[in-house]
Order: sequence, then structure tokens, then C-alpha cells
Amino acid sequence: MDGNSDRMPALEEITVLDLQARLESGEWTSQSVTAGYLERIEAIDRRGPALNAVIEVNPEALSIAESLDAERRAGRVRSRLHGVPILLKDNIDTGDKMQTTSGSLALAGAPAPRDAFLVRRLRRAGAVILGKANLSEWANFRGRHSSSGWSSRGGQTRSPYALDRNPCGSSSGSAVAVAASLCAAAVGTETDGSIICPSHANGIVGVKPTVGLISRSGIVPISHSQDTAGPMARCVADAAALLGAMTGLDPRDPATRLSRDRAARDYVRGLDRHALAGARLGVAREYFDVDAHVDKIMTRALETLKQAGAELIDVRLPAEEKYGRSELEVLFHEFKADLHAYLAGRDVPSGVRTLQDVVDFNLAQRGRVMPFFEQERMLLSVARGPLSSPAYRKARAICRRWTRTEGIDAVVRKHRLQAIVAPAGGPSWLTDEVAGDNHGGAGCTSPAIRPSPSRPATSSAFRSGSSSLDAPGRSRRFCGWL
Repeated sequence: MDGNSDRMPALEEITVLDLQARLESGEWTSQSVTAGYLERIEAIDRRGPALNAVIEVNPEALSIAESLDAERRAGRVRSRLHGVPILLKDNIDTGDKMQTTSGSLALAGAPAPRDAFLVRRLRRAGAVILGKANLSEWANFRGRHSSSGWSSRGGQTRSPYALDRNPCGSSSGSAVAVAASLCAAAVGTETDGSIICPSHANGIVGVKPTVGLISRSGIVPISHSQDTAGPMARCVADAAALLGAMTGLDPRDPATRLSRDRAARDYVRGLDRHALAGARLGVAREYFDVDAHVDKIMTRALETLKQAGAELIDVRLPAEEKYGRSELEVLFHEFKADLHAYLAGRDVPSGVRTLQDVVDFNLAQRGRVMPFFEQERMLLSVARGPLSSPAYRKARAICRRWTRTEGIDAVVRKHRLQAIVAPAGGPSWLTDEVAGDNHGGAGCTSPAIRPSPSRPATSSAFRSGSSSLDAPGRSRRFCGWL
């Protein structure tokens, strides 16, 4: 390196697209940027405030960055992510020197045999896989009274806005790392709120895509009906760039067939500040009245949407009571079956091959694994029957009825909506590792005006499954205005 590229980049608050512009100009190199993020991880994640967002750094990150710099000098730039350091949630497989554990000691000690499909896509796009982010252990599907952001392998992740506040989960480390500028962007996963909630709690943009837009192969599962990975970033354009790099058809995940010919490759090009002119947006008022500060922010956000040309229509979605218990039944059944399929491809020192093996490991290592909460959800899942059982089929039918056929899809059709807007949640709660959390279709969160430095707040927009696949770019345009 020479000239200005020798200087350590100022990485606070920088976006992926701005970072790429610095790389293209030659002002910075990918190697210097990667080194800068590694220094920030050491300074404020390991030491200083000790956010504990990063569970492991990639020992090959600097050498990967150096090779990508060489490609750039030779005139080859793969994509907007070329040379950009990205963190992955620690339930996403990488076939390198890093481990993939879902925060559990039961999976520690050996790397996965291959990259997850989305990781191969990111590497092909030129991203630098910087490391793995901490998470709620087993993506918050171990115990009933867990503390979001805590894992037996990684400990408790802390909010960058107030260290005693909870970062939400389960993609806790991914969200905190983005908010604290420990990476350019990150990848999280969601089964039920695990991208949206931590994005909201940490004031960043998170996109939970429709199932099938991004492959789940190589991701530690909970539920094939609901699991998906998604981008977590500082702004909508960055999330769009990351999303486009991860999509594609994967023979190992049949759900990706649903997005054939529908998955855009460059969602950034679809961003349009005038997209809201004439758009019909539903407002789900039943999600208001959680917190007075959040309601004030939402009122301002809705006014901004109207000023941008959107028509707002109050709508009501089916109450969670109609499907909540059935959703849990689906998750309990699918977690057991899907985890067995995943573990069949892993060889770890603990020797776990089934969910029962994991339960037994946790009991044998109780002092390290269960110092704060138990494994009730795992035990309930172990007790469930196969996916051919009448109980599972009935529960799945109820969920599809009230969340799709007579849920979001019905509301969108009835009112001819492009999206539904609602608060993403209330303020972050105080972390309590003993008592656990005490907080009260496709979606995305966008940072809103923060009511206080320690209480970020966001709004959320979501769409029906089919429309999310047909026009994913438009959904993110709404997020950009909120």
C-alpha cells in the first residue's frame, strides 16, 4: 500500500456503498478496511465496553482482503460487495477455519464441511467474510426463559446504546456489530422475529425475505416452514446490495424454486425515492400503544409516507390467538426433524447426531451450558412425533389459514395494498440473564428518530409472500422512507 491507503480508515457509520466508493478511488484498500474493523472489534467488542457481538473472527480475513485488492488492481471488480467485510450469524456454515455452533458448545470444536449456499454467493460477489456474530443460543429455541443475545459459547451480547439494555435476538450479534460499526454489514436469520427485533432494538435496517428467496442449506435450522436468512445493514441501499448477492436457486433447498425468475440480482437499481407516489399502504393499528415514544415516532413516520405520496389505509390482521399455539406446534415438530437432517452432515467432537443427543449433552455440561435457563423447548420438541403426524398437519393448516389465506394475503388483496406498516416493537428492556426476556410474511425495519440515546426505535413494513417475491425492491423502498 502507499499514499492515503496506508492510513487506517475512519469506519464509524460508513455505509457499504460509500466504502465501495473509497475502494474504487484507491483511497482505501480492502486490506486496510478489514484491518480497521478487526481493530474496532478488539477495541470495543473484546475490550472497552465489551459489546460481545463477535463470537469469532476469521483468521484468513486479511489474506482474503489482500487477494481481492490484487483482483481490483488487475481490473476485476466482482460486485458492490467486492472487498467489503461482512459478518455472519454463527448458525451459518462456513467450510473454512471458523466454527459454526449456533452458540452451543454441543457443536463446538470442528468447522462445518462446506459453505452454506448464501456464503458461496457472498464469496463469489467478493465479500470478505470477517467472522461470526454471537446469537441467542440455538436461535432462541432452547429454553422458555432465555436472555436474548446469550449463548453458552459466546456469553451475553450488549446493546451499543446502553450496556444494560438487551439487543433482542436471536440475531443479536449481527445487529449490534452493524450498529457499532464492527463490520460493513451482516447476515442474520429469522424464524419468528429474529431479524426484525434486533434490527429494531439497535436502530438498523433488517430485511426478513420471503421463505425461498435465500437458500437455507447450510444453516442450523428451526423450521423449514419459516426459516430464512436476511441482510442487516446501516441503510436500505446496503441491505439491498447484500440481499441481491445472496439470492439464487439452490438444489439443496427446494424452497428456492419458488423464487425462480423472481429474484432480482441488483435490488439497488430498483430503489426509487418516488416509488411511494400513489402507493396504498395498510396501517396495522393493533400494533400501536406499546410505548408512547414509539407511537410518536410512528405518527411522524406515517406523515412522512403521506408527504411522499402514499395513501394510508387502516387495516386489521387476525389476532395471534388464532394461530399462536399452532405455530409453536409446527416449530416443535420441524425443529426435531430439521435438526436431525442438519446434524447428519456434521461431525463434531461431542458426537451429537439427534436432538436427544443435544439434550443429553446439555445435561452433562449443565454448569457451562445452563447456568441461567433450561431447555424446555428442546424437551417439548423431542416429545413430538414425525411430520406425518395428524397434530403437525393440523397445526400447519391452521397457520397457513390465519397467517396467509385469511391473514396478510387476504388483507393485501381486499385493500389492494403494496405493503402493511406497523411499529417493530417497544424500547429495549433491561437484560436479566436469570429471569430472561421480559419484553412485551416478509418484513423490514428502518431506523426511525431515536427518542433517547439508549432507546432506538424503528418502524416495520411487510408484504404477502407472493408479492414479496415478485417485487422485493418496492418493499425496501417503503423501508427507506420510514
